[in-house]
Amino acid sequence: MKVTVIGSHLCPDTLYALNRLNEARAEIDFKNLSASLADLKVYLALRQDSPVYADIREGGGIGIPCFVLEDGTVTRDLEAILK
Repeated sequence: MKVTVIGSHLCPDTLYALNRLNEARAEIDFKNLSASLADLKVYLALRQDSPVYADIREGGGIGIPCFVLEDGTVTRDLEAILK
């Protein structure tokens, strides 16, 4: 399984997700928003219009970690990916 993880090395939820995915032997492409302005811009564009983020936008949250699967599915549900 290959998954792109969008998050930050400063976020405990992101670190937890990376560890769980690593244990599941997933192929991980980590986009670290704290280290890359280019990745941050891509993420903000994704977050701007995605219905996956409606509740996050309303609540003023960041919404990381975020997972993008090989087929383009975007989710914030780690457990769904691990199944």
